[in-house]
Amino acid sequence: MLELRDVTRIVDGSTHIDAVSLTLRPGTLNVLLGPTLSGKTSLMRLMAGLDRPTSGRVLAEGRDVTGVPVRRRNIAMVYQQFINYPAMTVYENIASPLRVAGADRATVDREVRRAAELMKLTPMLGRLPLELSGGQQQRTALARAVVKKAGLVLLDEPLANLDYKLREELRAELPKLFAESGAIYVYATTEPTEALLLGGNTATLHEGRVTQFGRTIDVFRRPADLTSARIFADPPLNVAPATKRGAAFVLRDGATVAAPDPGLPDGDYTLGVRAHHLSRATGAGPDAIAARVIVTEITGSESFVHVEAEGSRWVMLTHGVHPFEPGETLSVRIDTRHLMVFAPDGRAVGHERAQAA
Repeated sequence: MLELRDVTRIVDGSTHIDAVSLTLRPGTLNVLLGPTLSGKTSLMRLMAGLDRPTSGRVLAEGRDVTGVPVRRRNIAMVYQQFINYPAMTVYENIASPLRVAGADRATVDREVRRAAELMKLTPMLGRLPLELSGGQQQRTALARAVVKKAGLVLLDEPLANLDYKLREELRAELPKLFAESGAIYVYATTEPTEALLLGGNTATLHEGRVTQFGRTIDVFRRPADLTSARIFADPPLNVAPATKRGAAFVLRDGATVAAPDPGLPDGDYTLGVRAHHLSRATGAGPDAIAARVIVTEITGSESFVHVEAEGSRWVMLTHGVHPFEPGETLSVRIDTRHLMVFAPDGRAVGHERAQAA
């Protein structure tokens, strides 16, 4: 088990990590989700012992390892920018941690070939890293981490440099590998979709703080606050200020949206809704909001319609090809079963928290 207790890291007066407390258990996959500069890599470096916290403690299996350097810990790390030994073949790169550990020849060969097959590297085992593509070099670094059998494996956006097809294949395979190993895996990503595909647990990060931590699907479905909801939304979360009056929310331009929790006190709130919970309304009526099309992005099977509504820019996800023209006016309807409501301080409130997905 790995525990971070009120860990803070301050560099030249700037707070990189702010009082983070986490407990990560063996055999779990833990995703660090947040935008660039949210603190994901800084937090991983503290977990590994590459950096020392300004305050707080790091414990491994109940033992305080706050000042213990990385070379004295059983840790494997893979960065977005791959690191391999240039004078060694792919086989020897993958085998290196096993040889350092004193594994016998048969064990080395079995584990190297198993990892190479998983990473689609078997035909490249005799090549040097400089004879590989960037994606192949990254897979070599991943395979080396797999065979090390470390108690803590830190993966900092490890699939970012791979082509789409291979990235999707590895996203499906890696969780199985994680579950089998018994190690603690920590996986950093900027992509909410990747966090959902990987599953496990997710910690959402914002400006060096962990805003929420729990089962990935629970964090997605029930964000604790507006910040966590925004982090775990792609396309960006649609938000609008609103005032609750009786059974409805009144938006800035006068449109009304039914309140999913009538017991919520009247007052000012912020509403949040994901792109796939907006749809085109066939006409005026409850929960229909006037919008003006800014641009439409067509992916082939889906259309992302960017609109201006209630003084904000929203995104509506629709299935199929819908070539709306810029400037076109239409009505959009919110699926209020999935409406998120946030208090003025950003906390999620009301029964609708359980329906946010």
